[in-house]
Amino acid sequence: MLKDLLKQNRSYRGFDESCQISREELEDLVDCTRYTPSSVNMQPFKYYLACDPETVAKIQPLTKWARALPHMQLPHPGHCPTAFLVICQDTQLHPAIQRFQKDVGIVAQTILLAAVEKGLGGCMIGNFNPDEIQQALDLTDRFIPVLLIALGKPDEQIVLTEVGEDGVTDYYRDENDIHYVPKRSLQDILL
Repeated sequence: MLKDLLKQNRSYRGFDESCQISREELEDLVDCTRYTPSSVNMQPFKYYLACDPETVAKIQPLTKWARALPHMQLPHPGHCPTAFLVICQDTQLHPAIQRFQKDVGIVAQTILLAAVEKGLGGCMIGNFNPDEIQQALDLTDRFIPVLLIALGKPDEQIVLTEVGEDGVTDYYRDENDIHYVPKRSLQDILL
């Protein structure tokens, strides 16, 4: 069952904008993070929940998506996420952002797996300016945005494929806008 969730958990860049996500749903996703491991059990993160259209519209233009597809505008117009979770480090709990980078991955993956279980999907976005997000959301200097998670009901087709003999792992889209994600085989990752 976990492997099924992992296969469904893709970096979605196209969403059904008619499907709104409630604050309660976002709170439930964040609640899952309370049970994850944390370096020295510091638990340094706070979460900004954005599901109202005005706040989502402030965040969306401050994000950069699909760096490997610079010729495309993603998400396509009319297919943007309907919610964001902004993972912030509370610098009063610990000021060293670098120290908790692995913790960011743990909580983000937990959120996305919980989203998939609810029929939702998302995308981790690290390509943003933390100062711009802080300013747009009126966050104090105490809370440093370290990762954004875009969320919504997926509205695109993503296909997992095997990495070819050339070893290229770049994701790509075909003429029908189907998104392909090459994955290395088990034998290729075992030492």
